[in-house]
Amino acid sequence: QVQLVESGGGLVPAGGSLRLSCAASGRTFSSYMLGWFRHAPGKEREFVAAIRWSSGRTYYADSVKGRFTISRDGAKNTVYLQMNSLKPEDTALYYCAAQVVGGSYDYWGQGTQVTVSS
Repeated sequence: QVQLVESGGGLVPAGGSLRLSCAASGRTFSSYMLGWFRHAPGKEREFVAAIRWSSGRTYYADSVKGRFTISRDGAKNTVYLQMNSLKPEDTALYYCAAQVVGGSYDYWGQGTQVTVSS
């Protein structure tokens, strides 16, 4: 069973930075894509970034390109989301999710709250 545990959320002022972590377990993730999503109150859940575990290829939403960086550490089975130049509109509950490449995101973490003050 895939387990995903997020950490690293918090309260930061606008312009600040945070690094989220997602510790993944229960599988060998070489055929997986791991992604970050966020859900703000009153809004739809939205895709933020994703990384193919085997190749390291990355994908980003336009709203975070140039500010956020997704990476993975194979030795630690952990995916990171480095978030710089944070804006109040980045405030949301951030989730880590996993899919077999070409499938759907079937596995989700519990989420970590990010709040950016103006």
